[in-house]
Amino acid sequence: MNNASQQHWDKVYETKAENEVSWFQANPQHAGELMKLFNLPPGAAIIDIGGGDSLFADAMLAAGYKNITVLDISAAAIYRAIARLGEKAGRVTWIVSDITSFKPKKKYDLWHDRAAFHFLITEEQITQYVSIAGEAVKKDGYMLLGTFSENGPTKCSGLEIKQYSEPAMTARFAADFERLKCLYEDHVTPANKVQSFIFCGFRRK
Repeated sequence: MNNASQQHWDKVYETKAENEVSWFQANPQHAGELMKLFNLPPGAAIIDIGGGDSLFADAMLAAGYKNITVLDISAAAIYRAIARLGEKAGRVTWIVSDITSFKPKKKYDLWHDRAAFHFLITEEQITQYVSIAGEAVKKDGYMLLGTFSENGPTKCSGLEIKQYSEPAMTARFAADFERLKCLYEDHVTPANKVQSFIFCGFRRK
């Protein structure tokens, strides 16, 4: 695991409240719209990459999904999510891992990532992520991926990020995934700043 990255994110989650981080979103808007394309059954295996203490797992539980995994590099983020969910946390599988060293032990019907992928800026990191996602998602399974768009910020939480356009994101995953649909979303942060995101839904070939 990348210790420097882990320490960075642990510090973020240990020093900022849930609604003080820029990515906080009380209602995962994009998820509802694109999830309709996937039409997943309640038992579908769903993994949230870089989920931290986001409310995506809460939303999936509330929607009746029963097989949810959350992966994050920060143990502090995971502990916070577990504390928030209380007894419901036992219905989620929690994994503390750097995504580029993640070794999936099962196949998933949905790989969800809102704003983790764009923190990978070297070719080696990006290639590892693409390979792991291809390995982890079942044939005809889905990926829902969100990053800053070309009109979005160039940094987040003090770190450089990589912006994506629809063609660039599609090309990155073309070997294993077919793009279904992309949406643009302006996310308003708790500090009332606007961040331009792109979200794309893919099907595993």
